[in-house]
Amino acid sequence: MNVELRTFKPKDFNAVSRIYEEGIATGMATFETDIPDWTTWNKKYSDACRIVASSNGAVVGFAVLSEVSKRDVYKGVAEVSVYVKNEYHGNGIGESLLKQLIIESEAHGFWTLQASIFSENIPSIALHEKCGFRTVGIREKIGKLKGTWHDNHFLEKRSKIIN
Repeated sequence: MNVELRTFKPKDFNAVSRIYEEGIATGMATFETDIPDWTTWNKKYSDACRIVASSNGAVVGFAVLSEVSKRDVYKGVAEVSVYVKNEYHGNGIGESLLKQLIIESEAHGFWTLQASIFSENIPSIALHEKCGFRTVGIREKIGKLKGTWHDNHFLEKRSKIIN
């Protein structure tokens, strides 16, 4: 399978939102229950480090960063989000996206990346560990989705370049 990674463009938002909708439907990718509109999505994610994966011209995955705080002391700390279209799972696209996101994050001065992953989302935890993240804790019953409390694995990756 031929997959190209490139910078996200606003015209990609419709495809990205459909992939995000698939993540919502799994019940273990996000606590969100609605797809945000462009303005909300654009405000949530850092302007830097927005990547899409495309195959035969169609967007099949994306990876983005959201800053964890607006406070100056946390500049350089961001949460990662990686989503791959369901029919493309298992093809290494998530790994390619996450590895590229790490490279770009360091180029933009991010020194710590974090991920909060539903504890039952074993494939996502394994992906992050494969890309150098480590579990620093489990946040028990951190959020409720459709009446059910869920634990999250809290992972981080510290840059070896920026210190």
